[in-house]
Amino acid sequence: MTVLFFIFLSKSTERPSMDHISVITTQNITIDYDVAGVGERIAARIIDFAIFIAIYILFSIIIASVGLVFDQSAMLVLLVVYGILFVFYDLLCETLFNGQSIGKRVLKIKVISLDGYQPSLGQYFLRWLFRFVDFTITAQVGGLICVAISPNKQRIGDLVAGTTLIKTQPRTSLEAIAFRPQEDENYVPIITEVGTLSDDDISLVHEVLHNFNRSGNNMLVYKMATKVQEVMQIKIPDGMNELQFLQQLIKDYNYLTSRSE
Repeated sequence: MTVLFFIFLSKSTERPSMDHISVITTQNITIDYDVAGVGERIAARIIDFAIFIAIYILFSIIIASVGLVFDQSAMLVLLVVYGILFVFYDLLCETLFNGQSIGKRVLKIKVISLDGYQPSLGQYFLRWLFRFVDFTITAQVGGLICVAISPNKQRIGDLVAGTTLIKTQPRTSLEAIAFRPQEDENYVPIITEVGTLSDDDISLVHEVLHNFNRSGNNMLVYKMATKVQEVMQIKIPDGMNELQFLQQLIKDYNYLTSRSE
């Protein structure tokens, strides 16, 4: 049975810095996420705009190809519907898709509350409402300047709502990639119960190790090892410490999943 115990965020006890936001999972494990910069925001916005342009072009082609004829009232209704979708697109997507529009999902960034929670509906509404200030009144310049100079790379809407954008996947070297095939054909896995975990579970284990390598915080490793033992109902093998246990989990998971494909 796949174990889904690493998904939801709870309140952070640490203040955010200029480069990252620290959040604590429901397992009381602190994870650092890099704050998205101006480049990621612009690229995500361009993708979202491109989607609406593509929809408009596609719809126009369909109308022309099948010879559909609409009277003035029908065309007005279609334009109004299109306009409503365009105006409320970000609010609907971020509310329904965990802080991401299509462009944000492609760029692997998402909206998060500064205190570590998933933003509330009110926070999503406030940052959407202030798009009028960030982009319309100031012709896009206000939002860009605010993101460039604010400590947590927030536009005006983010400052009002208490939110920012984070990168959901940190940039890591090849050596830090969680899912690497085990090349030794004679390798014998030690923790065979690891097959009960999911890719998401192993990804978080890997991120805890990545954060440990950066911060040296042993408590991260200890808490994760304790939680994994509880969920899998196993004990750390003799001769292993908590760090070695988590490293072995990833190694065995990679081996077992590569053989099952």
